[in-house]
Formats: sequence, C-alpha cells, structure tokens
Amino acid sequence: MGTITTAPIQLTEPELKLLQTLVYQECGMFFDERRSHFLKDRLQRRLKACNLDSFYAYYRLLTSREGRAELALLLENLTVNETSFFRNRPQLDLLQKSVLETLLHHKRERRDYTLRVWSAGCSSGQEPYTAAILICDALAYYYLRNPLPFEMPSPKPLIPPPWKVEIVASDISYASLRIGQEGLYTEQQMEPVDYSCRLRYFEKSGDRYAVKAQLKELVQFDFHNLKTEFLPRRNDIILCRNVMIYFDEAEQKRLIDKFWHCLNPGGYLFVGHAESLFGLTQRFRMIHENNGTAYQRLEATA
Repeated sequence: MGTITTAPIQLTEPELKLLQTLVYQECGMFFDERRSHFLKDRLQRRLKACNLDSFYAYYRLLTSREGRAELALLLENLTVNETSFFRNRPQLDLLQKSVLETLLHHKRERRDYTLRVWSAGCSSGQEPYTAAILICDALAYYYLRNPLPFEMPSPKPLIPPPWKVEIVASDISYASLRIGQEGLYTEQQMEPVDYSCRLRYFEKSGDRYAVKAQLKELVQFDFHNLKTEFLPRRNDIILCRNVMIYFDEAEQKRLIDKFWHCLNPGGYLFVGHAESLFGLTQRFRMIHENNGTAYQRLEATA
C-alpha cells in the first residue's frame, strides 16, 4: 500500500497578491517574482499548521482580531535569521578603528559621555553583542593612550566611568529576541570568536557559552517593526545589516529617512555588504576604508 500524500493547496494569483499586500503593509517586506516562491512555501507551511483548507480562509484569519498572533508568526517565518558574531570583518574594523575612535574623541571634547547604538534587525543577538565587545575594546584602547585623570575602580568595569553605553537590539521575531536575551551560544556559533575574546566576555556553561553579565547589561532587547514610527531616537550608530534587501525601493527610501531622524547629527549608519544607499538618498555621505563601508548623516544646509 502506498502512503497517501495530500497535494499542496493551490494558491491563486489574486490570493498571492492579497497576502503579498498584507505582508507589505504590515512590515514593509516585499516579495517580488524572484522571491514569491519562498513566500508561497512559507504560506503553505502556516496553512498546514493552522489546519486550514484555503488561502482565502488564511487571509481572513490574518486580518481578524484573533489572527494577530498568527500574523506575527507568519512575519517571523518570512525573515531569514542568518547572523553570526563578527560578521563582515572589514566593516567592523572600520567601526572600531575609525568610527568609534572619532566618536569617542568628539564626545570627550564636548563632555558628552553617552554612546547609543541601535542594532535594527538584531536576530538572535550576535550583532549587538559584537557591537558591545567592539565598544568595550575601543574604550579600553582609547584610555590606554588617553589615561583618565583618576584611579580606575577595582575590579575594572567594562565601561570606564563616566561613560554610559546603551545598545538597543530590536527585531520583528520574538523567538530571536528570546535567544538574544538568553545570551547562550553553541560552540559552532562561537566559531568566529577568538580565545582572548571568549575569556574576557563569555563564560562556559555546560556545552555552551554564556555572555557575561557585565556585557549583557549593555544590551536591551526590544520588539520593533521598522514600518512603525516609534523607533529608538538619538543614536550615534545604527546597524541595519541585510534587512533592507527585504524591502522595495519606496520602502527603503522611507526607512533611510527614518534612520536619518533616528541618528544624532553626524551619526553613522551601517548597512549590509550587498546593500547600498546609492541612488536612494542625498542625506548621507559614504565612508569607505579597506573594504569596509559606512554612511555618515549629513546635516541639512539652509
């Protein structure tokens, strides 16, 4: 006897359009022809999980009040949470050696000792923790060359007073945020992290590595949908890497505009390796060093 396989339910063109539009309105993710097959695959999975027999019924569920949780689950399934520690080294070198160096210098001159970073689309936390490590190292290195005028408290804190570092890490996926908040990573996930860095910032916990409490408290995980208006303001640095690829040009332009407003004057935006602001905005200046790229906010001239 052969096993009975149920054929996938057919998705009509109007149904696909309805669902594409709904996803776009909710979070700005746009699935064009090249990526509609991925969208169809994810929709089939959710339809099965909900025990529904038609895509129109699924659309009705998503647009109902009872369907909010399912909508959140669908959006979570549509983002590919690919991330790692120290991803795109040339860009991180630019962040540490050039951008942070400049920021620390200017801020110290102005007696402004706060540093705010926003990791937008932080996935399971490796990016914001990497940023926290780079900042701690940059501050340590900075004060080796520019000693503070007073004795450092003992044991030495990761962030030397009077500095205050705040890192907001946001994502549309609650599951990813939970992993980030937990701060536990496998040997495989830790592969890009060298021995001295593990020693300084992590503790072995069974067969995994736990982010040390002092580093962990620098990062605040929060749910954010980049489509909304309520986004973290007054940032010195925004990391939004490999997120804009999900958006169409109109939504990318709106997002870049939002980032401009969410940055402090002269603040920096880092986007993914395959992403660029070229042709999308006049409000940022590109910085390029040793294969690393960043964009600095330009101030509006009257």
